[in-house]
Amino acid sequence: MDYITNDDSLCEPTAYFFGYFGIAIAMSLSSLGSAFGIGKSGVGAVAASLMSPRQIVKLSLPVILAGVLGIFGLITSIIIMVKINDAYAYKNAYAHLAAGICTGVSALAAGLAIGVAGNAGSRACARNERLFTALLLCLVFGEALAIFGLLISLILSVASAGACP
Repeated sequence: MDYITNDDSLCEPTAYFFGYFGIAIAMSLSSLGSAFGIGKSGVGAVAASLMSPRQIVKLSLPVILAGVLGIFGLITSIIIMVKINDAYAYKNAYAHLAAGICTGVSALAAGLAIGVAGNAGSRACARNERLFTALLLCLVFGEALAIFGLLISLILSVASAGACP
């Protein structure tokens, strides 16, 4: 099949694979990062609450921030899913694959950062409450990684508008 001269080749059924694969990557990697962050920082929050029970609500902040990472993957997946239609071109499919990878990998990295910082930071805050500001800054910068990935994936998803000729 000649992909250069035949205009119908731009709407091959295999293009759908790349779009749906972008959805799968966004959801799975975001969920994986969220699960790691929740698990790792949750262990630190529970251990810290044994040392300082009155701070349990404050020290559960890393768990909440890690849980948001899964929502980023869901947002990207829904946006990509809405864009998949009957006239789905390769350029859209590749952009949606890139958007899914961007959100998934950035949420995974953010989950690793939030989990490690939340675990150690919660334990440190239980011993010295004045360290909470430093913990909060670490968590915010970790979450920013996922927000940057989400923003880039939104740009990729919107910029890929177009249909087959």
